[in-house]
Amino acid sequence: MSKGKMVAVCVWGLVSLVAVAATYKLWWVPRGERIAAEQVAQEKFDKETQEQVVLDSTSSNSQYKHIIPVSHDWFTGYDILRSSENVAYNRRSEIKLTFNDDGADGVQRLKDLASGKTQVGVFTIGSLIKSCAEGGYAPEDIPVSIVAFIDETRGADMAVAYKKTFPNIDAINHPETKLVLIGNSPSETFARILLTNFKFSQLPKDPFIFVDSPKALFDHYRKSSPEDRYVYITWQPWGTKILDNPNAHTLIDSSRFKGYIVDVIVVNRDYLYKNPDVVQTIVENYYRSVFDTKDTRVELAIKDAAASGEPLSQTQAEALVDGVWWKNTQEAYGHFGLGNQTLQHVEDMITNLTRVLIKSGSIKSDPTGGRPNLLYFDGVMKKMHAANFHPGFAPEAVRNETRTLGPLDESQWGKLIPVGTLDVPILVFRRGSYSLTDTSKVHLDGLVKTLNTFPSYYCLVNGDASTKGDLDANQALALGRANAAKDYLVSQGIDKDRISAVAGMPSGQTAVRFQFGEAPY
Repeated sequence: MSKGKMVAVCVWGLVSLVAVAATYKLWWVPRGERIAAEQVAQEKFDKETQEQVVLDSTSSNSQYKHIIPVSHDWFTGYDILRSSENVAYNRRSEIKLTFNDDGADGVQRLKDLASGKTQVGVFTIGSLIKSCAEGGYAPEDIPVSIVAFIDETRGADMAVAYKKTFPNIDAINHPETKLVLIGNSPSETFARILLTNFKFSQLPKDPFIFVDSPKALFDHYRKSSPEDRYVYITWQPWGTKILDNPNAHTLIDSSRFKGYIVDVIVVNRDYLYKNPDVVQTIVENYYRSVFDTKDTRVELAIKDAAASGEPLSQTQAEALVDGVWWKNTQEAYGHFGLGNQTLQHVEDMITNLTRVLIKSGSIKSDPTGGRPNLLYFDGVMKKMHAANFHPGFAPEAVRNETRTLGPLDESQWGKLIPVGTLDVPILVFRRGSYSLTDTSKVHLDGLVKTLNTFPSYYCLVNGDASTKGDLDANQALALGRANAAKDYLVSQGIDKDRISAVAGMPSGQTAVRFQFGEAPY
């Protein structure tokens, strides 16, 4: 064989050897590894299949067709939703509610609902609006709808302080005052209601001290002294714990206004769209439970509080239950515009709260884009109302939202206990006149809404005038301006018995002041 042929053969042999080696490495070895992996996977599958067969053969089908996670916190107002009565009704409907405690973090609660981590949640309406704004949701992307009412606090939320430093709400108007509260909670809504409706021109731009729990707020109070300018805004039973101190008192509580601190049930929109019958069953079962527990609320509050790890005494539970209005079926119908038309509509609540949050600087703009109807769905309650749903045999009473104030005589008006001065824009009058301008009427229209929202206070209208010229004429002009404002308010539906016009010695201002007061008995 020639030398050239031998070289060619060697080269060919080397190439073949490399090819064989490559084939072995790239195909044979992976094939072996694949076969081994497939064998392991098959063995695992066979084992899991056998385990599942054993499990299926020794288990039963769940009694529940729907297991629904609920976002909540341990506010006692939600205790009926967690009650054994509600559990039993839902069990019979093959529904199980599981509860996810998010520590009352509204923004996180909305995220959980938006992502589908939870399908149902509870909110105060104010917290829901703020969470939508802080979450940056476009109006069409708001992930939940209000479908039912839970409760309204009528005394369970409160502002408490030392009597010596804060005899009334007007005393809050001081540059050193601080409001101590839990942020993004009903207490913050409460604070912003005060900031929006009362005149606090001297209050700091940022008057808040935020704490992370009611216990932290109570600890802050225990370290304070009567001379400190702290106002504590909290809820029951923590308010009662502070009021155990005889030097403390309630400046104002949620019994003094309506439609602001209201709890509702919300549902993920996608879940609501796909499962309307399930949602309706949940709502109906809830109102059945409200009916069944109407006479055992104190016992339920004590039991629920013990489960939360923050037990209540009998006295504390009674005070809490007395300050919460759990909405019954007929009242829920009314708030959705069905049945009793005297109750405040959910859309008006949303509008009022949005105004409060914007005016007080809590949010920059309306997350609904001026369409409050995007936040609620009345279809569930409409179906219940059309079917004449009622949870029991006894009738349910619709409570009067407005406390009737009797007339006061001149002596009683003179002894009216001052509560707070309202934040009303200066009324414009022509020089030497007490005729209201169109601008003044617009300002008074806003005051009508405030008076209707705070139905339990009398209102004193105090006119003022220039000090120049004839004193008697100026005083008569001041009284005429006060009466003009009063007469307009009465013409817009304000009860004449709860409003009075007066004029003191002219101070040089042309303003008309509006002050809330309480009867001297």
